[in-house]
Amino acid sequence: MGETKTDTGPATWRIVLAALLDFFTAFFVLGFLIASVTDGRTEGGFQLNGLPAFVLFALIVVYFIVFNRYLGGTIWKRILKAQR
Repeated sequence: MGETKTDTGPATWRIVLAALLDFFTAFFVLGFLIASVTDGRTEGGFQLNGLPAFVLFALIVVYFIVFNRYLGGTIWKRILKAQR
């Protein structure tokens, strides 16, 4: 009989690592941008409270939805080839 090749997809560690790196990248990049606009920058980075913090987490969710649904995967999924 013929050999069948099964496509198993990317390794689980790649998917998990991509998700973690995407979260931290989005958190720091978007957090810094929001802090710059709302005067939340500090000497050690940024500090967000109240509405700016809520906006940050909302934008992180939007990042994952938009990139996965409309752009074919997040930045780190593409770099690590962790797309299913």
